Parts: sequence; C-alpha cells; structure tokens
Amino acid sequence: MDRDLLDLPVLFLGAARALIDGIDAGVRARGFTEVRPAHGFAFALLSHGGATTVELAHHLDITKQAASQMIEDLVGRGYVERRPHPDDARARLIVLTDKGWACTRAAEEAADEILRPWADALGTERLAALRADLSRLAVPGRLRPIW
Repeated sequence: MDRDLLDLPVLFLGAARALIDGIDAGVRARGFTEVRPAHGFAFALLSHGGATTVELAHHLDITKQAASQMIEDLVGRGYVERRPHPDDARARLIVLTDKGWACTRAAEEAADEILRPWADALGTERLAALRADLSRLAVPGRLRPIW
C-alpha cells in the first residue's frame, strides 16, 4: 500500500487530537475545570433538544450503564437536568442547564481559537475543499471519544 495513504490515519487522528486537546484547554481556562472531552461529546448531542440515556449511550458508543453514570455525574455538577420526556412517559429527557449551555459556549469559543489559525493557514478555497472532502468521507452519527 502507498505510504502516503497509510499516513492519512495518523494525520486525521493527530489533527482531531490537537483540536480536542485545544478545546479542552480552552474550556478549562474559561473556568470549567471539572468537565472532560467526553462530556463535550455528550453536550454536542444534548444541545439539539436533549436526549434519553439510551440515545446518549448510542451517540457515545458506550453502555447504558456508563451513560447513566455520566448523566448522574453531570446532574450532580449542575450541567444537565432530567425532565419528563414529551413523547414517552417511561423515559426521561436529559437537557443542558444554564451552566451546561455556558460550558458549550466556552467550547465553541475555544474551538474558534483553535480552528481560526487552521483556516488562515489553508485559505478560503482549500478550507472549502477540505470541508467538502471530509463531508464525503465522514460517517454521520455516533461519536466515539475513545481517548
């Protein structure tokens, strides 16, 4: 196999890791020292109207028990709350609190600080091409924050 092709996974993962580490550092610098990157992946789902424990587990590719533990921790820290599900009386909807939204905004600001230099380095045309190429390659759905 072509060496240039084999380098792609390392480059993709290296860029993803740099982005996640940069966002994590920016979130912590903004005072949200008790959250981890995995929480950010959860907040990404919850920011679209909330989710059930099962949906969060599927999104993060973790067990329902692990998702329940994460939710319990985030409830205790004031980032999320449980509400009655509007369509399923047996389920609870997990939604962001004001503190959760503030943390999400901090992550967006941190992401902008990390991504802006990347955009400047690539330029408008190359950035648009990269976005288009990644859109063709990326599989939508679950996020797997395995580090």
